[in-house]
Amino acid sequence: MRMQFWKNTVDDIYCDSPPHQPVAIELWKAVKRHNLTKRWLMKIIDEREKNLDDKAYRNIQELENYAENTQSSLLYLTLEILGIKDLHADHAASHIGKAQGIVTCLRATPYHGSRRRVFLPMDICMLHGVSQEDFLRKSQDKNVRDVVYDMASQAHLHLKHVALEDYLKKIQQVDFDIFHPSLQQKNTLLPLSLYIQSWRKRY
Repeated sequence: MRMQFWKNTVDDIYCDSPPHQPVAIELWKAVKRHNLTKRWLMKIIDEREKNLDDKAYRNIQELENYAENTQSSLLYLTLEILGIKDLHADHAASHIGKAQGIVTCLRATPYHGSRRRVFLPMDICMLHGVSQEDFLRKSQDKNVRDVVYDMASQAHLHLKHVALEDYLKKIQQVDFDIFHPSLQQKNTLLPLSLYIQSWRKRY
């Protein structure tokens, strides 16, 4: 019902008749001000609706598709708000969104595990003979680390020089032990790192 509400809301927004709901009204203002593409908003809703059952991803491609339709779609909207119409920027946004989706999945694994849920791609887990129970009991065996390594490597394929790389480097430093305490700490130097990369015109 909630997803259908937002589908109807987006339709109404693009008909210039948003419902009297604070978020909807602000979204309508943003759509009008920046001429935002309806497709990106609908992709986010549709993808979330498909994943309401919160099952583990069958394979890494399924995770990447989810990330493309959610994280990357948000980045495409951000580019539109900034007035950037550039194929290279869109290409970067696609890769950044996919990498961010993979990193988010990895980063959230200890949290989800504490609630006895695992969302890591099943094909990679099966490849290394790892069960969901291995992650639930916070196993630090090599085959568990190999699953994390494969996912981190896939994120690296999408991007090499953005803020997400900091987390991927940390995973490598602790030999892909996703439960290592250092991975739960925030990087206080991240804003400075982002500024330096922006100054160097790297993304």
